[in-house]
Amino acid sequence: MSLQDFDRYPLTFGPSPVHELSRLTKHLGGASIWAKREDCNSGLAFGGNKTRKLEYLIPDALAQGADTLVSIGGIQSNHTRQVSAVAAKLGLKAVVVQEAWVNWPDSVNDRVGNIMLSRIMGADVRLSSDGFGIGFKSSWEQALADVESDGGKPYAIPAGASDHRLGGLGFANWAQEVQQQEDELGIFFDTVVICAVTGSTLAGAIAGFAAQDRPRRVIGIDASAKLEATREQVARIARNTAELIDLGRELCDDEITVLEGWAGDYYGIPVDSTNEAIYLTGRLEGVIIDPVYEGKSMAGLIDLVSSGDIPKDSNVLYAHLGGQPAINAYSAVYH
Repeated sequence: MSLQDFDRYPLTFGPSPVHELSRLTKHLGGASIWAKREDCNSGLAFGGNKTRKLEYLIPDALAQGADTLVSIGGIQSNHTRQVSAVAAKLGLKAVVVQEAWVNWPDSVNDRVGNIMLSRIMGADVRLSSDGFGIGFKSSWEQALADVESDGGKPYAIPAGASDHRLGGLGFANWAQEVQQQEDELGIFFDTVVICAVTGSTLAGAIAGFAAQDRPRRVIGIDASAKLEATREQVARIARNTAELIDLGRELCDDEITVLEGWAGDYYGIPVDSTNEAIYLTGRLEGVIIDPVYEGKSMAGLIDLVSSGDIPKDSNVLYAHLGGQPAINAYSAVYH
């Protein structure tokens, strides 16, 4: 099957905007930096990268007759916020398990930002003391069992919509969208920078770009602080997605890159480079990025451009994945 053969339920406005970050480009004095804005991709609770993934999961959920979307993430999960929004849009129920992925002392951490939005949209929000991990969790499995015992029909969506058979399709489609926008803009992005944690955003993009006939460097920036687990999951999802969309060849190891150096010691805890990236992007471009994902991938981009690892004649596309609501839980840092 080709990507076009999979059912897609449109949840976005259409192609997400692409625009140049001209002042950041000038400040760094290197490659030309552009952004593709998944934070502006939908009218559903601020959208984001997970909304793209859900476009491919929802037809499967509806075909199975599901009445409840069941998912999991951290307390400030962008993913569970987007699952809650999509459920509300479709008239489905949502049960979202919010784990203590981040050891963050902000007193309103479990009452503002993403989790507050999920509550506003009517999701059954369940707090769990379990810590960070990208694998399957007993708390999520219990939530699925609870829905079934109450007579409901749950549809299981893993963390980040990642470790799911269809999880990579949303960003394989994103890669096709990038190619179409390049044609319209008359530009080629030889380098693409994407944050990686649960993995299917980067993995789907790798598979999608591999189907195109122009070589480009797709750089994943680790924000999990569990590098090997993330690398393994990205590689597995990328290869599964490539097979699903009939790429017609094996992905090469050098097509799958996840770089370390900007995650810090723990997922969700900003470090100096994170904060510097947030302030620099905000003050030069009026673009807000978050402390969990985009602050870390932007820190990586800044260093790679400044060091010349990304050459001066490059056109770089930065994937803004849309995590800004979580910044409300970090008020002790940004004041």
